[in-house]
Amino acid sequence: MGRYVARRLLQMIPVFLGTTFLIFFMVYSLPGDPVAGVFGDKGVDPATLAAERHELGLDLPIWEQYWNYMTNIVLHFDFGNQIRNGRPVTEVLGDAFPITLQLAALAFAFELIFGIGLGVIAGLRAGRLADNAILIFTLLIISIPVFVLGFIIKMVFAFELGWMAPNVSNEQKWSELIAPAIVLGGLSLAYVARLTRTSMAENLRADYMRTAVAKGLPRRRIIGVHLMRNSMIPVVTFLGTDIGALMGGAVVTEGIFNVKGIGGVIYESISRREGTTLVGLVTVLVLVYLATSLLIDLLYAVLDPRIRYA
Repeated sequence: MGRYVARRLLQMIPVFLGTTFLIFFMVYSLPGDPVAGVFGDKGVDPATLAAERHELGLDLPIWEQYWNYMTNIVLHFDFGNQIRNGRPVTEVLGDAFPITLQLAALAFAFELIFGIGLGVIAGLRAGRLADNAILIFTLLIISIPVFVLGFIIKMVFAFELGWMAPNVSNEQKWSELIAPAIVLGGLSLAYVARLTRTSMAENLRADYMRTAVAKGLPRRRIIGVHLMRNSMIPVVTFLGTDIGALMGGAVVTEGIFNVKGIGGVIYESISRREGTTLVGLVTVLVLVYLATSLLIDLLYAVLDPRIRYA
């Protein structure tokens, strides 16, 4: 196990460098000048513009900018400063990241509990009324775009019924994040339910299930130990990759409910061409993806004892 973890950590290094370089290259290759954008419509003389670009290192070759950026991160944990106000990017991420982390945690718990729950019910009753109803329900969720679902929930529960505030307040209370968490995790819930249902329906016909029944094992043990553990491997894989997607895919949801998290920072950084902030944010998300992928691989051995790591 230790050798496998060490090998995976070493494999993460080129993946991390490759993804961050591609993102860095794409961000800093976008048309327009972020320094000129700071001055707005007033404009600026070429000498001042050149001086500002030189001070920020934007006149260097792209590979040299990337080297300096990664060196500052590795040696000093310095993600740079925002161009428009000089605010450290770590401070910006420190304000936005916990909020999105709360939202993603609620969305993940929502899709984990209800997604697996609906999938288990559908899988155990494959072909029956409950199974067909759950398949239709999940298909409906998949068919509705995220921004449409967000506006529907906001209009019905905020404006029509008055059960919730239309926007999340600056305090970012957990209770206020329930509605955006449902919107954010709704699509993943549908996929988790369908994946769980399919996996359980297939494993119900497996030889080891017939053997467990023939041995007279209790039904709770057959389902909870034999069926669930083997059926959860593809579900856990999806859930692991979805953690990073929840963290980075909240742009639309946070915009609808006015959540001051990573989504708002991404939107603002793109509109203002704040490359330093955008690259720093994506770098953190890449680390989240790599860490969750390693954790999910290690969980395989817990779910299936036959899996061994050399």
